[in-house]
Amino acid sequence: MPSRPVRASAVALLATLAALLGALLPAAAAHAASRTVQGGRLDWGIKSSFQSYVTGPVAKGAFRLKNGAATVGGSLFRFHSATGSYDPDSGDFEAAFSGGVGFQGHQKPDGTYELDLTVSRPTIKIRGGGGTLYADVSGKAKDTGAVSTRTQVPFATLGLGGVNMTGGGSPVTLTGIPATLTEQGAEAFAGYYPAGTQLDPVSLSVDVKTAPPAGSPPSASAPAQPPQASQDPQAAPGAFADAAVDWGVRRTFREYVTGSVGQGRWTLADGAQDGGALFRFPQGKGAYDGRKGTLDAAFAGTVHFTGAHLDLKLGKPGVKVENGKGVLSADVTTGGETKHAVALVEFDARGLKTEGALARLTEAPATLTEGGAQAFGSLYKAGTEMDPVSLSVALDATTQLPALPDLGSAAPPAAPAAPGPSPAPAARAGESSGTGPYATLGAAVLVLAGVAVLLVLRTRRRPQAAPHAPAGPAAPSAPSAPAAPTGQAGPDGPAGSAGVSRPRP
Repeated sequence: MPSRPVRASAVALLATLAALLGALLPAAAAHAASRTVQGGRLDWGIKSSFQSYVTGPVAKGAFRLKNGAATVGGSLFRFHSATGSYDPDSGDFEAAFSGGVGFQGHQKPDGTYELDLTVSRPTIKIRGGGGTLYADVSGKAKDTGAVSTRTQVPFATLGLGGVNMTGGGSPVTLTGIPATLTEQGAEAFAGYYPAGTQLDPVSLSVDVKTAPPAGSPPSASAPAQPPQASQDPQAAPGAFADAAVDWGVRRTFREYVTGSVGQGRWTLADGAQDGGALFRFPQGKGAYDGRKGTLDAAFAGTVHFTGAHLDLKLGKPGVKVENGKGVLSADVTTGGETKHAVALVEFDARGLKTEGALARLTEAPATLTEGGAQAFGSLYKAGTEMDPVSLSVALDATTQLPALPDLGSAAPPAAPAAPGPSPAPAARAGESSGTGPYATLGAAVLVLAGVAVLLVLRTRRRPQAAPHAPAGPAAPSAPSAPAAPTGQAGPDGPAGSAGVSRPRP
């Protein structure tokens, strides 16, 4: 008979290991499911032929970017600051993006447009192998001119054939996903295209973060900051705590600089930040009077454009607002010569409003001044429309300025080589999907379980001891049976324990 203590120990070990593995697998699944989408971008041209029509000789119109949207490549719009959720086990995915683009064409004598359509806040939802792009759409119907505004219209179905959404790490990236106009999308698109029309393919890249376990205390890595005084008591009347001005110069100028003609780039220094479609000049200092609507502020940062026959640096911007009008100036360096405080653009500042401890002006229309035209080497005439100007002024030290667009940690290709699904998103080398430690522990459990089974089998195969001889002359010893070869597996293999499966990586 096998040794009872050995068999009992092996059985106990197996039971303990099975319980451990049973606890690990649900924990791993729960850990994998707790993901949030935070940051990233979506590149989508909506429909490039529609862009060409709007800006062409028939409609004689243009498109305007809104709420931080940008252009990228030849005909793509970049939406930003993704938020949502992702379950790598089921593949369910949802990401909402900020930004919009407005199309206007066929201008009428009264200054309005027959074609007036805005698409904003695209959202991607994927569930059960199917995907839909939703968007806010407002505009005039093509035939009747009736104005409508629809929120989160199921605008396009996404062709996800061959795309496996499970098991992804961070970032989750999809490239060149086909998009087809839906019935509701066709209605929202003002009747310009019927349902079933192929739209431009969609590409996206979003960062995925693991949510902390439910009920876990907040991180103690950073000590709590005590409340700060609302303003420095020694500050002059009208002084503010912080401010920033956001300005993209001009979209077509940026595209010219980095395109095949300009063959150049821009670099930021002295604190300036890149927001995709705009530059932020921070650390504003000066005075603001909300009752009078006046602002006089100086900001930090420089942007330096270089390329073929191009060398232009704009630095130390300043903004003055009075009587509903604003002027943005900067030091201009070109050809080795610097001119200080050159008035570059004038903008409509009537929208500058104070709410609580934050004063804001969002995307105010701006036009080039005479001095600005000279700064750009007469590339543009005075009065040319430039990118809009946004201002934010924190009136006390506890107020946060609005965040820049969050483009995520990785960008999808600017233009897909051909429409079609990309390989399944997966955790990249050196990145963790969040279940790695559980998979390692599970593998260790299986190895130990195999050892326990092998111990039981080897114990069973030991020869029985010869019976004791009766008292008297010693009986000859029974011949020993050959021992089982060391390491021989049982019928189920070395780790043959029924009912135990390997955890999913």
